[in-house]
Amino acid sequence: MASIKVKFRPSTVADHEGTIFYQILHERKQRQLFSDYHVFPTEWDDDRSMVTTTYKSERKSFILSIRERIRWDVERLTKIIRQLDNNGLSYTADDVIEEFTRYANEYSLFNFMESQIVRLKENGKVRTAETYYVALNSFKKFRKGEDIMLDCLNSEIMEAYEAWHQQRGVSPNTISFYTRILRAAYNRAVEEEIIENRNPFRRVYTGVDKTVKRALPIQIIKKIKYLDLSLTPELDFARDMFMMSFMLRGMSFIDMAYLKKTDLSNGYVTYRRRKTGQQLVIEWTNEMQMILDKYPENTSEYLFPIIRHVGINERCTYRNVGYNINHNLKRIAEKVGVNVPLTLYVARHSWASPAKAKGIPLSVISEGMGHDSEATTQIYLASLDTSLVDKANSIILKSL
Repeated sequence: MASIKVKFRPSTVADHEGTIFYQILHERKQRQLFSDYHVFPTEWDDDRSMVTTTYKSERKSFILSIRERIRWDVERLTKIIRQLDNNGLSYTADDVIEEFTRYANEYSLFNFMESQIVRLKENGKVRTAETYYVALNSFKKFRKGEDIMLDCLNSEIMEAYEAWHQQRGVSPNTISFYTRILRAAYNRAVEEEIIENRNPFRRVYTGVDKTVKRALPIQIIKKIKYLDLSLTPELDFARDMFMMSFMLRGMSFIDMAYLKKTDLSNGYVTYRRRKTGQQLVIEWTNEMQMILDKYPENTSEYLFPIIRHVGINERCTYRNVGYNINHNLKRIAEKVGVNVPLTLYVARHSWASPAKAKGIPLSVISEGMGHDSEATTQIYLASLDTSLVDKANSIILKSL
């Protein structure tokens, strides 16, 4: 079995940092693996073969981080040697170094997640790939661009990542969103037996807090519907897409964007949700047709004038259009006196809440929205009007 020693090579220039390297000895042959860690001779303890520092040192945090990295490197080298021994095949010290270098290139968190993003795109999971990309960029900012090996990820680092977000005022749900994606990538590495599971996420929040209800009362929906926006076409279009989403049982904007003209047939719209793959059938009404007739110049294969050029940056187009619509919906909100941020997503919430108020069963609402479970639907439903609860309490109190 090969042996590993941590060594220090002083600089040939006085008062300069030296380099830490690993000496690998196997079958009487010695090889050196140089690290990127540099310290001064006074920061190296030759007897312990380890960096050293004092409480008063200005470089204490830096030295402690190098000590931790050395520990990770030695642990990884030991694991590689153990795997090579278990294979029962002959190997050299150069093989150990080559495997260590390969591991560093392929199994750092940044590189591994980037490979997962490519894989997701190849499998047609573009939206999931985008969420991985966003989470990775967030973690890169936290690390200031410094990569980290997958097997070096621990609970302390994840707690620091969570605190970093909290100090910037990021909401718990958004932090949890990033953390869950990182956890998914980490678990994938565990499944592929690249690393052993050290549960680095056990001390950070990965749940989902209840969000503030975003449903609008039907009276406000009516105000939006009957606003005279004829002099502002951009606001008119935003209102039309909002109302269309509402009338189509809270259809998500991405499903609206990719709805094809051929999906409308014999008075019904038939489509599959891009998120779940579930097929939904919705009756097409005269009011829906009146909105559609306002945009006769739409010559694309898509039903709504959102993606106008098929095959040309479609995802980028629908995102940009969605951004503009949401921006204009906030202007519309001011006109009708709505305080909550008005977005296309509000239309989806707002369809479910009046349905609940009309006594429509939760199971029917869930099916209408294309949810996988009624628990998901519950998130969309606005809480009971407090006046109704107060009225119920008054009746109970009067019975005393």
